[in-house]
Amino acid sequence: MSDLLVRFRGPVSVEREPHAALGVTLAGECEFASPPLARAEPTRVAFSGVAGAALPGALEDVTVSRAAPGHYDIDAAPTAGTAHKSVSLAARAAHVHHDVGAWFYRALPPRPVPLARRILLGLILKLAASRTGLKLLAALRR
Repeated sequence: MSDLLVRFRGPVSVEREPHAALGVTLAGECEFASPPLARAEPTRVAFSGVAGAALPGALEDVTVSRAAPGHYDIDAAPTAGTAHKSVSLAARAAHVHHDVGAWFYRALPPRPVPLARRILLGLILKLAASRTGLKLLAALRR
């Protein structure tokens, strides 16, 4: 029985660094929420200590699952001119990174700007609109 790690939708790039700790990295977009709230999030899966990575430079609709400890299956949908691609990787670990910044900042309420600061910034902008105001601002800055 394999455990699903991530399911990429669309194009996925394959980055190889044979002499680095993370030998193969898959980068693409995934959907994680239920359909009404579904958003594609940039996601990367990096494999540490990869042995025998026979992957092309780009894939389409990729599913990454853990087959057994130290073994990961990568299944890619067929693209124009290529057949279904399935590769088994031997790696010590898989590191999944999701960019959840948009979800995080959407959950935080915006902080209101205090009235005194809004008045001060409005006054500075009005002064900066004229030559005399710019001279006054320059004199205040000294």
